Parts: sequence; C-alpha cells; structure tokens
Amino acid sequence: MSYEHIVHKGSKASLFTRMAQAVSTWTGKPVTFVAAVALILLWGVSGPIFAFNDTWQLVINTSTTIITFLMVFIIQNSQNRDTAAMQIKLDELITKVDGARQELLDLEELDESQLEKIREEFCARASKARGNPPECS
Repeated sequence: MSYEHIVHKGSKASLFTRMAQAVSTWTGKPVTFVAAVALILLWGVSGPIFAFNDTWQLVINTSTTIITFLMVFIIQNSQNRDTAAMQIKLDELITKVDGARQELLDLEELDESQLEKIREEFCARASKARGNPPECS
C-alpha cells in the first residue's frame, strides 16, 4: 500500500492543502483571536471619527463577510481531511481487533437508513448489557 498522498510538513501536497493547513493552524491560535478582537475594537473606536457613516459600517460588513466566506472552505477542507483520517484509523483498528465485525468497515459510505439500523442494533446491545429494555429511538 502506498502512502505518498499523506500530508506531512515538507510534503508535496497540493498548494490548496498546504495553504488550508497553514491558514487553519494560524487562525486556530489565541493570538489570532486576540488580533481579530483588537481590529473590531479599533473599528468601533474609529466610529466617531467617521461619524458612524455608511462607509464606516460597510468596511466591517464587507470584511467580515469575505473572511467568513473564505473560512467556510478552509474549515470544510480541514474537517474533511480529519474525518477521512479518523475513518482510516478506525478501519485499521477494526481490522486488527479479534472478533471485530469486518462489515463495520466503511460505514460512512452507507445511507442514513442503513446507519440507523446499525445504530439501533448497538443501542439494543448496550441496553441489554446494562440489563435494561432497549430505549432506542
């Protein structure tokens, strides 16, 4: 099995993946949050200077809209990669644990109704293990 596509520092991942990882790491730091709060406070304090005019309001509205729009893609990319990595790790554990049901591999590919049936089965098993009647809904 080949693992060339796995992203590590210094890897040859796509430009978007490298950029998304860098932005997501940078924006997740407390200093970035503090900087954002400082910019908003600076904008608020500048209100009287600009007489709270429409342009003054438009600056913050446009800025936050653009940043939010772009961050949606960065967050989704990061979440997709994290979810895929977790699924691979869980699949690896399932394949290595004696007695684990191999049919549970790739559950994320099932539709909602199939997942619900399996969830109800596990809920019933958990209730039985606790000595309670199934309370699954």
